[in-house]
Amino acid sequence: MAGPPLARSDRPGRTLAGRRGRRVLAAGATATALACVPGAPATARPSAASPQVAAPRLVPEPSSVRTVPGVTFTLTRATRIVARPGSGTAGPYLAGILRRSTGYRLPLVAGGASRDVISLSLSGREKGEAYRLDVTRTAVRLEAGTAEGLFRGVQTLRQLLPPSVEAATVQRGPWTVPGVRVEDSPRFAWRGTMLDVARHFFTVRQVERYIDLAALYKINTLHLHLSDDQGWRIAINGWPRLATYGGSTEVGGGKGGYYTQADYTQIVRYAAARYVTVMPEIDGPGHTNAALASYARLNCDDKAPPLYTGTDVGFSSWCIGKPVTYQLLDDVLGQLARLTPGPYLHVGGDEAHSTTAADYATYIGRIGPIVTGHGKKMVGWNEIGAGRLPAGSVAQYWNTATGSESGTRTAREAVAQGAKVVMSPANRAYLDMKYDENTRLGQDWAGLVEVRDAYDWDPATLVDGVTEKDVLGVEAPLWSETLVTDDDIDYMAFPRLPAIAEIGWSPQAARTWSDFRVRLAAQGPRWSALAVNYYRSPQVPWPVSAS
Repeated sequence: MAGPPLARSDRPGRTLAGRRGRRVLAAGATATALACVPGAPATARPSAASPQVAAPRLVPEPSSVRTVPGVTFTLTRATRIVARPGSGTAGPYLAGILRRSTGYRLPLVAGGASRDVISLSLSGREKGEAYRLDVTRTAVRLEAGTAEGLFRGVQTLRQLLPPSVEAATVQRGPWTVPGVRVEDSPRFAWRGTMLDVARHFFTVRQVERYIDLAALYKINTLHLHLSDDQGWRIAINGWPRLATYGGSTEVGGGKGGYYTQADYTQIVRYAAARYVTVMPEIDGPGHTNAALASYARLNCDDKAPPLYTGTDVGFSSWCIGKPVTYQLLDDVLGQLARLTPGPYLHVGGDEAHSTTAADYATYIGRIGPIVTGHGKKMVGWNEIGAGRLPAGSVAQYWNTATGSESGTRTAREAVAQGAKVVMSPANRAYLDMKYDENTRLGQDWAGLVEVRDAYDWDPATLVDGVTEKDVLGVEAPLWSETLVTDDDIDYMAFPRLPAIAEIGWSPQAARTWSDFRVRLAAQGPRWSALAVNYYRSPQVPWPVSAS
């Protein structure tokens, strides 16, 4: 039976008018042009005079959203979640969220009836992270070509439910989902966030919480900054003092901490269950004081410097000519490679002000083969472009979007060697920058970064000589010089992390600030339900209940 026509909100190039921004067309006026949701009853068909239907306010915005006027699916005590073979962790993950807030049993089954179900299944139509979501009166059907795609679709389904579905305790319904068809896929393969656990140490639980919040917005890479001048955060067999001594402090002189290899493995597994790839970073040749303080023989003069708890940068360096430096790095990166299923190891490379240009080039030339020798691809901050890069390398651009000649030059040099670029411009994507001059946390060396600043840029046009084909994706680093608690992390990451996530996921031509700010505002009640201490930016029209 034919269903009702769909009101459509598509990307430019897919809309009838092809203009910038998203829109919703009256369903009756587009009946012949648009496909129908299978299973929707013919009685739901509106007249040509039907009012326009508001599209759901989703972040990141999907490639295509078509609303079904007059149709909703309601979750009941009889609803089941059908997770068909190959669907991975998406079904159990969704069930865990919904059971907690609805109080319903929501049994997880492998097959059965097609009514009153949320169905997750693999299909041959979608590839990679692409998914298709259909909501009718009788069922929610989510299809993807991979389990990862299903998981991304689950995040969209969560946002179609009332915000209270995110609560940690049972809430009152009804639990309705608007009738929609969503067809969606990402712009960029890499959509990341970095958490600096070196300046201040964060526990396994805190990292897992951040993973969960990031996954809601289809972030798929967690970059862990594991070492710096102020702390070394991963236990390494054969080099115990790196963690026990080098990890014993942090900015301000706190007690610091470190992850055992079992702890690190737990984080990696937790992230993998959410289809987030962990990428560890061991910074060098600068940002190395915690390691140098741990072992005197790592220093050129065989004298260990004191532990450091300040925030200056650029004063430390590996001893480039000593064989023990590379023995250490081979051990460290080799153990991390074995513990990390993902394809990348990050070697830092930024702000090596105490390393000569010749020594820096030597270092990059030696660290690259160590990484590839352990079966991984090398990632480094854009300065690595000044050295010889192995095939498959990635340069992470961190300099400011304007006024950085050296950043532009090294990024171009990396691209000239065949490297891809991850865009993290400090005055756009750094989550630790203050929002305004009154922000109590964060820094301002790269400028003040309000939500619109974080959102209103294009990774493919930011750096001259780096184009769309060169860009692997985007990443939002969260440096922790001033961050200690979960509330601190929340305040600096939200609402800017979802802005960077949308840049990475949604087609550039369809993104407008005027539309995004409204969709972002709708996330406020959801963050309140999740107990997220977000910044109420005056640029965003937050609902009264979210203030």
